[in-house]
Amino acid sequence: MKKDIHIPKVEDVFVAVVQEQHPEYKTDDWNAYIINNKDVDLDTVLIVSKGYSEEKVTPLMRHTIKHLPARSYAKIEFMQNDVLKLNNEFKITFFEGNQMLDKIYLFRKNTINVKALQTIPLMQLKGVLVK
Repeated sequence: MKKDIHIPKVEDVFVAVVQEQHPEYKTDDWNAYIINNKDVDLDTVLIVSKGYSEEKVTPLMRHTIKHLPARSYAKIEFMQNDVLKLNNEFKITFFEGNQMLDKIYLFRKNTINVKALQTIPLMQLKGVLVK
């Protein structure tokens, strides 16, 4: 019975945290993005994020993106520096055609930092990526 249930694997959808300069305040801000590197559009993207450690838990943040075109990305949220010291989890659920998929992306504590920056696909910006 359990062996008969097919749970599809999420591929080519990523979460990246990118350091960008705020245009107005000229500060280096960390922003989380969802990246759709697929050849198909995603619909009704639901994102629940939280930060946590053994001592602290942030409130849940909920976001919705109605439509995320193929080979595109969208900003999820601004991340304060204090939150980078925690584990940051993004639970993403979306529809690809008629099928609902979901995946949890986890940035372990202190892994979002300047030393971990790499080029992010599609964005051509430097950031930290979780696949």
